[in-house]
Amino acid sequence: MSITTLIKRIQDIMRQDSGVDGDAQRISQMVWLLFLKVYDAKEELWEFYEEDYKSIIPDELRWRNWAVDEKDGKALTGEHLLNFVNNELFPRLKELTVDETTEKRSAIVKYVFEDVYNYMKNGTLLRQVINVLNEVDFTEYEERHAFNDIYENILRDLQSAGNAGEYYTPRPVTDFMVEMLNPQVGDSIADFACGTGGFLISSISQMESQIKTPSDKKMIQQNLYGIEKKPLPYLLAMTNLILHDIDSPNLLHGNSLSKNVRDYKEEDRFDVIAMNPPYGGTEEDAIKINFPTGMQSSETADLFMTLIMYRLKKNGRAGVVLPDGFLFATEGAKKAIKEKLLTEFNLHTIVRLPEGVFAPYTDIRTNLLFFDKTEPTEEVWFYEHPFPNGYKKYTKTKPIRKQEFDAELAWWHNRVENEFAWRVPVEDIKNSQYNLDIKNPNRDIENTQLTKDTIIDNLFDNFENAKTLLKQIKESFNNE
Repeated sequence: MSITTLIKRIQDIMRQDSGVDGDAQRISQMVWLLFLKVYDAKEELWEFYEEDYKSIIPDELRWRNWAVDEKDGKALTGEHLLNFVNNELFPRLKELTVDETTEKRSAIVKYVFEDVYNYMKNGTLLRQVINVLNEVDFTEYEERHAFNDIYENILRDLQSAGNAGEYYTPRPVTDFMVEMLNPQVGDSIADFACGTGGFLISSISQMESQIKTPSDKKMIQQNLYGIEKKPLPYLLAMTNLILHDIDSPNLLHGNSLSKNVRDYKEEDRFDVIAMNPPYGGTEEDAIKINFPTGMQSSETADLFMTLIMYRLKKNGRAGVVLPDGFLFATEGAKKAIKEKLLTEFNLHTIVRLPEGVFAPYTDIRTNLLFFDKTEPTEEVWFYEHPFPNGYKKYTKTKPIRKQEFDAELAWWHNRVENEFAWRVPVEDIKNSQYNLDIKNPNRDIENTQLTKDTIIDNLFDNFENAKTLLKQIKESFNNE
C-alpha cells in the first residue's frame, strides 16, 4: 500500500470524529501522533548505536508500549484509550522535567507537547488511526524518506485551512531561494518565522551533496536555527526536521520579535537567513519598542526585515519574501527600513512573482528580495517572473513549479537586460523616496492588448495598494 493511500485513510477516519473540526485540527491531530511514532523509531536507532541511551519519556508512555496492537485483545481502545491519552499521556509529557543539562533531542518532546491537544473524541476511531500509522516502519530509511513527499502534501493541505495557510511557502520558492543563497557546510542558517521548516529543509537538501564526513553532517545539524511562534507549525517543523534525520533540531517555540534588536551580539548573527515573514499581521506596542524609533511599525513584515538586518553577519546573505506593499511605500517605517537596507547592505536582486503563487491563502503579489552585508547598494536588478504558456494566474490546482525558475537560474550568473530583466541605479531609487515598485521598462506596453481579466487584475492590485496606503496613513496618525 502506498503512503499516499495510507494518509487518505487516516483523514477519512478522522472526518468521522465529531471532535475534529476542519483541516487544521485534522492535520494537528495527525502530526502529534506522527511525531510520537517517528520519535519512537528514532529512539530505536539511538538505542542500537548508544549503549547508555535513556529515553526522557516514561516507559509506559512510549509509543511502542501503548500504541502498538499486538492482536492479543489487550490494545487500548475506546474510552480506555481516550482516558489514557487525555489524562495520562498529555499531562505527563507536558510536565516532563527539562533543564540546562537535558539533551536537546530529549527536551524537544516537552516543547512539542506544551501547546498540543487531542481533538478526537471517539477512542475507537483513534485506535483505527493509530493502527494505520503503525503500518509504516520509520526505522527503515526508505520508508522514512518516502514519507517526506507525503509530508509536503500535508503541508499543502494547510493552504485551504484558513489562516493556517500562512505556514506554508511553496517548495519551488524555498528551493529556488536557497539555491541562490548557496549555503555551505559550516554556514549558520536561520529562519526567524520558520513555519513548517520549509527553508531549513531546502537548506539541508542543498547541502547534501557537500557532505563528505560524519562531522559535516553534524555541523549542518548544529548550524540550522529556527523559531516559530504558533504551536501547530512548530510541531510540523519539528516533525519535518526529524523525518529529515535532524535528531536535535535547533527549533524554538517563541516570538523572534520579543528581544530588543540592539542587544544582539556577533554570536547572535547568521551567515544565511532565508524566510517568508508573516505579513498583514500586527504587533503590540510592547513588541515595537524593541526596534529603533524610526523603524517601529505595527506591520509584522516590517519588523522582521529590521530584525534580519540586525542579525545578518558581515558578508552574510539573505533572501526574503515580501508583498508589493513593502516595495511601493515611501513614508514612515517602510521608508526608513529601505533606506537602511540600501545604505548598509547590497540589495542586488528582486524577483517579482506574479499573482497566485500563494493561492488560495492570498492572491497578493509577492517579491523575493536578495541582499548581502558586503557594501552599500549601487544598483538593483529586477527580474519579472513570467507565467508559463497558457497560464493567466497560479491557482491551487495550477501551482508554481520548480522548473519555472529555470530562466532565473540561467540568467543569475550572467546578467543581461532582456524582456524580463532590468536594472535600476540606486540614485534613481533614492530620488523616488525609496520606492522599489519599479515596473518593467522592457515590455512593449503599446502593443500589449489589455484583456478583461488583465483590467480586473490591475484593479485588484490597485485596491490592495490603496488598502496598504490607508493602513500606513492611519498608523502615522496614531503615532502622532
